[in-house]
Amino acid sequence: MTRGKFRIKVCIHALISFAIFVSAAILPISAGQNPDKVETVYSHSNDSMRIALTFDDGPHYKYTAEILDILAEYNVKATFFVVGMLAERYPELILRELAEGHEVGNHTWSHPKLSKISESELSRELLNTERVLNEIADYRPKLFRPPEGNTSKIVESAAQKNDYSIVIWSVDTLDWAHTPTDKIVETVLDKTCAGSIILCHDFIGSNSPTPDALRRFIPALLDAGYKFVTVSELIAN
Repeated sequence: MTRGKFRIKVCIHALISFAIFVSAAILPISAGQNPDKVETVYSHSNDSMRIALTFDDGPHYKYTAEILDILAEYNVKATFFVVGMLAERYPELILRELAEGHEVGNHTWSHPKLSKISESELSRELLNTERVLNEIADYRPKLFRPPEGNTSKIVESAAQKNDYSIVIWSVDTLDWAHTPTDKIVETVLDKTCAGSIILCHDFIGSNSPTPDALRRFIPALLDAGYKFVTVSELIAN
């Protein structure tokens, strides 16, 4: 795909999200609406070609380190949604993520199936991960990605009560399913547009396709004029 085609491509989902945002900003809040409802983000339209690259389920002793090397090579910043019990096991990788300018989000303590736990149990999952991140790096995350992207009233309530924004994604690489590298690259280049949030995983059991895919789609997106930022930077305005 040429650089010109990248620049003129329109992301319908992002434009719709932006239109809804504008409408909400200019219309009064109707009776019964809750202005304090937790924010759930799938993408964030912008006119500066900013996108966010995210990684779930880590840290992993091998793949997280390899991914960090690749990101450093291209001077790309990302957001890592970490599992608390793995963060406790590999604190040096959490410290490296933060030292190299990446963002760390909360992906629960044990990656439970959210439909099987209560709101109080989910809150404990979030708080346990917070505790470990605070012990490791004096760091408190503000972003929460539910395992498997599953949301519900219980998930939204737990996030709101614990002061989190929920972050999902708009581009799914399906790398966790060992999707072939060529297919991952094709998906990312075809679906990414300004404001996209790209989902990858830094913890995959074995033979992860993610590092090779990153080496191919990161330079292609940079050449097309995209700017990688953390999720917080993407949604700041």
